[in-house]
Amino acid sequence: MDKKTLEFVTYCIVKLSAILNLSQHEVYVKLKNSGILYGYIVPSYDVLHTFSSHYLMEDLTDYMKEKGVL
Repeated sequence: MDKKTLEFVTYCIVKLSAILNLSQHEVYVKLKNSGILYGYIVPSYDVLHTFSSHYLMEDLTDYMKEKGVL
């Protein structure tokens, strides 16, 4: 994972943590264990990083709900 992708992943975890009222560690574990982190966020960085913050958070929370994480 390159630096830009790592920074983006960190941003997503921090924002989701605030929105979901969970610790950053809890969000990381949920994303990692569900496969969302390495199966969606990292490989889709090129597209996802162009989304607005609001749309990105909606997209990720909706996907977490689909995967049964939330």
